[in-house]
This record gives sequence, C-alpha cells and structure tokens, in this order.
Amino acid sequence: MTHAVAVEKLGKRFGEKPLFEEFDLAVDRGETVAILGASGCGKSTLLRCIAGLVRPDAGRVNVDGEIGLVFQEPRLMPWLTLEKNVAFAARSGVERARVVETIRLVGLEHAAHLLPKELSGGMAQRAALARSLVRSPKILLLDEPLSALDALLRLELQGAIAQIVRDTSATALLVTHDVDEALYLADRIVVLDGSPARAALELTVPAAKRRSRRADVTAERIELLAALGVGEARAAPARSGLRLAT
Repeated sequence: MTHAVAVEKLGKRFGEKPLFEEFDLAVDRGETVAILGASGCGKSTLLRCIAGLVRPDAGRVNVDGEIGLVFQEPRLMPWLTLEKNVAFAARSGVERARVVETIRLVGLEHAAHLLPKELSGGMAQRAALARSLVRSPKILLLDEPLSALDALLRLELQGAIAQIVRDTSATALLVTHDVDEALYLADRIVVLDGSPARAALELTVPAAKRRSRRADVTAERIELLAALGVGEARAAPARSGLRLAT
C-alpha cells in the first residue's frame, strides 16, 4: 500500500541541537496518528516538515494528497466574518461553493455572519478547522489545535474532530501533549524522545477502544505515561499491543 505520508531518513538541526537524524515515519491512508513527547522534542517541527513549511536538512518527505493544516491558534482575520474567513482559503469556484457545506460540517452555520471577536474559543477553532477543510484535504495536520481550550471544550471538539475525520475519510496527524486526547482520537500513537528524537514507543490503540473514553484508564494509558516518564507509571510493565523502539 502507498502511504499517505512517508518520512524517510529525516534530518533536521537548529543551531547545535539535532532534532532529527535518519528519522522514519509512515502513515497509511485513512489512519490517524498522534505524536506525543516532551516540549522541544521536535513534534511541531516534524509536522512543519511534512507540511513543507520547514525544509529538512537531510532525507525526504513524501505526501500523497492535499494537506490541511490547523494550528494551536485559530489565526482568523479579524475584519472578516466567519464565512469570509473560510471562503478566503478557497482557490476555485468548486471550493467556494463548498463554503456553506463546510461551515455546516463543523456545526457553525448559525454563526457564519459573526466576526472572530464575537466567537468563543471553541467556535474560533472550529472555524479554523473549516478553513482547512474547504479545500477537501486528504491529509489533516493538527498542531495542538485544542491546547488553549478549557477541559469541557476540549472534550466537545475532540468528538467533533473524530466525526469530521470519519466523515471525510482523511488521514490525520495530531501533535498533542494530552495523553487522553491521543488515546481518544488516534489509531496509533508515537512517542518521541531523545536528541536527536526517536520513536521511543509506538502504540496501536485496540480497535474496540478507538473513539472511546474507555481507553483513558487502561493499560494503554499507563504505558504512554511510562514512556513519557510520568510519576509511578515509570514502573508499569510492558503489555501486549505495544512496541518499544530499540
């Protein structure tokens, strides 16, 4: 099968700091992969290399399909209504005709006429998602899109993202610091560690637990916390369904 995203032998340095060296990552079509790791380990840089916003020093990145990128901040233009913000991203008549449908997809049809200053944080982030979706991207790159929201809004938008990815059959890469968010949204989770960064652990979320809160308090969560070096989880034994990188 041809991968939707293939990162091969990636190398990237910032000054004297090596972020990546011969790093590999493959994401299948329709798969959602979450990237976890400590601050500064290279999660966002990896996403930006895939998006073409940062040039690798070595290796290559192959992407099979249109990319939609959603940042931590909505980055809406304050002088445009929600609908015009979404329409601004459209490049053709076909895409412009999709604006109303896309706004409906993220549940904001009632707010299409509002300016960004009139939107709540959750609504603004939904608008940013709609702006990316109007081009019908095959690949969604989500760079901590919910980290600035409160807990209840995070849960609400996690459900919305899961539904949108399912409805659009998109491939998704999610950078997050939230273990439970990764377990809820992802089919597979990659934990980055070290300098240069490596995949210290890969976890495939069991099919029966995907898009379910049942994964939040199970062995999968314990293993992720252990890989991230959090508290007593360090002592947790390895369990089936996990692959520790060597």
